[in-house]
Amino acid sequence: MDLIELEKKIVPEVFDTIELRYNILRTIYYKQSIGRRGLAYELNIGERTIRTEVNILKEYGLLNIESMGMYVTEEGKKIIKELGKVMHKIKGISDLENDLEELLKVKKVLIVPGNSDINSLVLKDMGKTTSIYLKKLINENCIIGVTGGTTMAHVADEMPEGKVGDNVMITPARGGLGRDVETQSNSIAAKLAKKLEANYRLLHIPDNIDKVTLDAILNIPDIKEVMELIDNMNILVFGIGRADIMAERRSLPREIIKDIIHRGAVAEAFGHYFDIEGKEIWESQTVGISLDTFQRIDNVIGVAGGEGKAEAIMAITSLRENMTIITDEGAAKKMIKIAKKATK
Repeated sequence: MDLIELEKKIVPEVFDTIELRYNILRTIYYKQSIGRRGLAYELNIGERTIRTEVNILKEYGLLNIESMGMYVTEEGKKIIKELGKVMHKIKGISDLENDLEELLKVKKVLIVPGNSDINSLVLKDMGKTTSIYLKKLINENCIIGVTGGTTMAHVADEMPEGKVGDNVMITPARGGLGRDVETQSNSIAAKLAKKLEANYRLLHIPDNIDKVTLDAILNIPDIKEVMELIDNMNILVFGIGRADIMAERRSLPREIIKDIIHRGAVAEAFGHYFDIEGKEIWESQTVGISLDTFQRIDNVIGVAGGEGKAEAIMAITSLRENMTIITDEGAAKKMIKIAKKATK
């Protein structure tokens, strides 16, 4: 029995305090300069408790309290990094990663503590974990494709700055979807490229364009170039979407949405809708990466978290074995629960 397991049995309350202070420091770091009241709201904790804990952390030199709010000191930033590793151990994340790799039959699973359905900061942690993992994979002459979405936007936000290779190209893997500019694949590709000092191209086409218009647009030289890059990607980083939410975002007719959900669709990827076993339910006209291209890319990283994405992740991972999944504790535990229920 290692030291942490021994301590959990003898003084389990210590770990509750560690987790509380870790969450306080992490929230202040991401949202500085935040006040006590805002911090209490973010963590759904009473202001009295927050006041006591932040005073202790200030006394330890981990944060400063000023009239404009609180911010984490350099020492506090180091503690956050080290505590993240401790939380990983306390929560048994390594064992959970191994269990999920075996369940999903994928190359690698990386899990961040927490549930992004409950705490939005977990999305930032997933973004940071994904960006660090991605950066290690990049070599010179590499073509990287990225999709859009809130989770992918966090990957771009959290990417550490610095060049990692010559002649690196980043491209959107799909056309645009929705009206939020910050979460469009074009915006994410551009931000990643600037942080990595890489080249990039943009795909100025809506993802849900009709076939006649698409056939005409594909003859434009700039569009042809991007489509060729997509076909030759070395790395794909994509967000995994729920079937019902993606169908709504695509403004599919109500009767089609009702039909594909009734037939068991739980996930959407690249315009295809799948049930939990990976069986294709329906396909829509889209712009960008095809399912065939998805199957042959060397490195594929799927990113999604929250209990609500559990079935979608299970569906997409059944499409190919050689991929990496980056998710959160909430989704991971829900997937394990679904699998156990299915075997009863």
